[in-house]
Amino acid sequence: MMRLSNRQLPTRGVLFIIMLVLVLDQSTKYAARIFLKPRYSVSVLGDFFRLTYVENPGIAFGIRIDNKILFTILSLVAIVVIFYYLFKMKDHLILRTAFAIILGGAFGNLIDRFIYGRVVDFFDFDFFDVSIPTFKFLFIHFPGYSLARWPVFNVADMAVSLGMIIVILSAILEGNQQPAEENGQAATD
Repeated sequence: MMRLSNRQLPTRGVLFIIMLVLVLDQSTKYAARIFLKPRYSVSVLGDFFRLTYVENPGIAFGIRIDNKILFTILSLVAIVVIFYYLFKMKDHLILRTAFAIILGGAFGNLIDRFIYGRVVDFFDFDFFDVSIPTFKFLFIHFPGYSLARWPVFNVADMAVSLGMIIVILSAILEGNQQPAEENGQAATD
């Protein structure tokens, strides 16, 4: 029986996924610039879900970073590394798909950074509040963290997050399958 991870995703499939994510991201950002920028925010499901126009000079989910040149260089290095793994792992359907999704999102946000100097975010959800109190562990002081509303995000952010979730789940599931397969092979030898 062939495992799903041993099936191949052809290069044209990889390029299709990258382009699909990129087109979805750029077209939704274009629509946000045209329709949301003048209005700023539109309620879709009350206060739970709004479309809110935000120009994010930081990284994903509103995280700020001071050195934009260093961040851009690191982003380009990450894209090169992902490309390397994407084309090195030709016989791993799940990971190639995940890396293609990540690359589509990374390219989408990188295009915005090069053209506009910031990324357009517009999905605005109020999922749940997060509150981690200040605490001290051994000699390290942790300042705590509070989040009252989820950071505004876009299609590219969702793609990168989804791709990373797939990579992590694949690593966990592959790790759990490995010993069982080795035991199965030993029994049949």
